[in-house]
Formats: sequence, structure tokens, C-alpha cells
Amino acid sequence: MKKILITGGAGYIGSHTCKLIAKAGYEPICFDNLSTGYKEFVKWGPFILGDLKNTTLLKETFKRFKPNAVIHFAGSSLVGESVINPLKYFDNNVGSTLSLLNAMKDLSVKNIIFSSTCATYGADSLAPIDESFPQIPINPYGMSKLMIERILKNLSDTKEISHISLRYFNAAGADKDSEIGESHNPETHLIPLAINSALGGKVLKVFGNDFPTKDGTAIRDYIHVEDLASAHIKALECIIDSGKSDFINLGTGKGHSIKEIILGLKDLGLNPHTIDSPRREGDPAVLVANATKAKQILNWEPSYNIKEILASAKAWHSRS
Repeated sequence: MKKILITGGAGYIGSHTCKLIAKAGYEPICFDNLSTGYKEFVKWGPFILGDLKNTTLLKETFKRFKPNAVIHFAGSSLVGESVINPLKYFDNNVGSTLSLLNAMKDLSVKNIIFSSTCATYGADSLAPIDESFPQIPINPYGMSKLMIERILKNLSDTKEISHISLRYFNAAGADKDSEIGESHNPETHLIPLAINSALGGKVLKVFGNDFPTKDGTAIRDYIHVEDLASAHIKALECIIDSGKSDFINLGTGKGHSIKEIILGLKDLGLNPHTIDSPRREGDPAVLVANATKAKQILNWEPSYNIKEILASAKAWHSRS
């Protein structure tokens, strides 16, 4: 059985990937410091409590489990926080990844799947964004991910480490069995905030009603977390087979505005309590993926539509 080290495996996307990767016949080794993840989300393989900056512990983990590859989720991911505290993002994201890559190099682990982001593109585009779109991040979070991508490209060029960097858009939804779901502290993502508003009576702030979009609210490409997890398995199989590095978008190619998401939840019987608020610094008006390359290279395409995404999120939040 192939073993895969999954950094950040106790987090939202990481835990869903651990579940699907175990079903696919791999053994996920979860490495997480639990700064944003949850121990109760670790159910499908061994758990190592540790920080990626602890290169010694990483090397010990590689020696103990002898993983065939790494899937790297761990890192800080709040756009607004990155604007306020950029050093944290360069330290946690870039610094921790350098520690991981040094351990991989020393222990001859050659393949990594990297959790990147559409925030590396930065600028607004009315057309779906493909991988050739200029990468000009407008916030430190996106810049930190782009720096990692460039480091990985350098390592690929020197044939030290191969990578597939997956630039995904807005992860959403929950495991269809409602075992795990989306829970952040603090919560900043629209769908869980809207559901919690409806269930708990809290006010949902809509950041910006004057964007150059059809209804004035920001448009995002929401992709189900299980679709993201399945793409990581496809990327893992691809890189183990070929050893070829690449950068690939993950999205649905369809954008939905904040108002459309709220209306979708109302169709499910939820009624978020909303209030208009100013735009957040660093928020683009539109982010929608062109995921053609994912279909061509990975033979992957999303299976959940927005109604199913919202229904799965409602089911998990209602249960939890």
C-alpha cells in the first residue's frame, strides 16, 4: 500500500482528501499542528502532531513511514488577515514549505501535490481564468502561494522534486456522509457564515454591493470539497506515473454571486440575516476558473452543482 504524507490533513480540505484517498487504497499520514484543524477529523490513518517548521520531526516522520509522495495543504489562508499581517503569511506559508521541501530532498521523496490558489492571479477577469492568465497577486496570501509555486518550479527545473500545483477557487460543501465539514475559527467563508446566520440568528455581513457585477456583489466559482479531494487523487496518480510537474486550475467554470448563494439557501428553507458592509481590501470582483486543463491532464471534472453544494453544507451544519 502506498503511503502519502498529508500536511494539514486535519483541516477542511485535508480531512476530506484523507477520507477519499483511504478509499482509493492509499494510507494517509496526517501531519498537522492543529492550529486550524481538528483532531476529530483525523479518522483514516496515523496522526503526527507537529509543526512544519520542525524539520527534524519531519525527517523522523519520513524515515518512519517512508511515504511515496506528499500532499501539502498546511498553511494560512485568510485574505483579510494576510493584508493586516503579511509577515505571518510569508512565515507560515513560504517558511514552512521550505522546511518541508528540505526534509523531502534529504529523504529523497520526489513528488508533491501543492494546494495553491486562484489568488495567485489576483486581477479581475470577466472571462474564466486559465493557467496562462497573468499572476499578479493583490494580497499577501496570494503572493505567498505564488512564491511557493516559483520555488517548486525551480526544483522541478533542477529535477530535485516534481510537483503538481492545484490552483483552486472557492472550496465549499461537506462530505456526503456528514462525517466532516467546513469549520474555521474564525469563520470567514460565505456559505458556512450564511448557514450559521440562518440557524443561529447572527448577522451576515455582505462585503461590497457596488462591484461591477450583475447584482453588485462579488462572484466566485464554488467547487465541492469532495471534487477537490478527488482531483488531488488524480494529480497524485499522474505525478507518480509520470513525474511531470504542472500547474492546474480546479473549478467549475461557473460563477455565483453572494446574492445568488443567499437565494439558493432560501430555496433550502434557510433565511440568512444580512447587512451590507464595505468591500474588504484585496477582494476581486470576479474569480471564475477555466478548468479545461484539469480535464485534459488529469481526466477530472467536477460532479457537484451549486444546489448540491449548498444542500451538503446545510446537512452537515444542521447535524453538527
